[in-house]
Parts: sequence; C-alpha cells; structure tokens
Amino acid sequence: MIVLAFILSIVLLLITTLHVYWGIGGIWPGRDAASCARAVVGFRSVDEMPAPFASFAVAACLGLATLWPMALEGVFATPFPKAGLAATALLIALVFLARGIAGFTPWWRRLTPEQPFARFDVRYYSPLCLLIGLGFAILAITEFSA
Repeated sequence: MIVLAFILSIVLLLITTLHVYWGIGGIWPGRDAASCARAVVGFRSVDEMPAPFASFAVAACLGLATLWPMALEGVFATPFPKAGLAATALLIALVFLARGIAGFTPWWRRLTPEQPFARFDVRYYSPLCLLIGLGFAILAITEFSA
C-alpha cells in the first residue's frame, strides 16, 4: 500500500502545484487568462480565471490531502489515530469519487459546457478524480480491515 500512497501523494502534489501556479497568474494550458479559464474552469461564458484566493484555497485543501496517504501509511509521525486517518481518507475518497462521477452527468455538462474544458473533463479530469477517489478508498478500507 505504500506505493499507492506515494503515487497518490505525487499526483496530488502536482495538482496542488498547478493550483498555486494559477493563483499567481499562470495561464497554462491556455494562451491567456480567458483561454485558460475555458480549459480548466469550464463554467458557462467564463472568460477569466477565479480569484487567486480561490486557487490558493483549493491548493491548500489539495496540499492537506497530499499528506493524508503518507500519514495513513506511517511515513511520518502524526498525532491522529490510524482509525481517524482512515475515516478521513474515506471522506476524501467520497469527495473525489463524487467529483469524478459528476463529470459524466448531464447536469455537470450543462453547468460546464465550455470547450476545451468539457472534453478535457470527460477524458482526463473526471477519470483522474475517480482514480484518486478509488486510491483513497483502497487505503482507507485496507486500514479498517487491518
């Protein structure tokens, strides 16, 4: 399970880094703020990136989630009991699974129709959320069954 924990943490660290980059004004994968927003935000008629605070808030949550698999596997000391870490990992799993599933629903498509976000969401963002959620679920369930 340690390999899964490291993979989850690395993937989440990369996603965290992207959100920090966007928070400081980065425009990749776009050519400007509007094209970046259409690629990574996707809400109807979006033409600018969210406020830096929003990007940094998401980065903070993702950064915290980055630590969870390592803590659960005992890579570093934590004051939290394993059962609490596992229960929280299950909650994190549910958040990612819900986001992953939402990406395939008509409701979400109506909410986020901008291209290329809609295409990227179905191909990359939602499947990645499902995989991250599954990884957290596996770690949590393994800990509960140990």
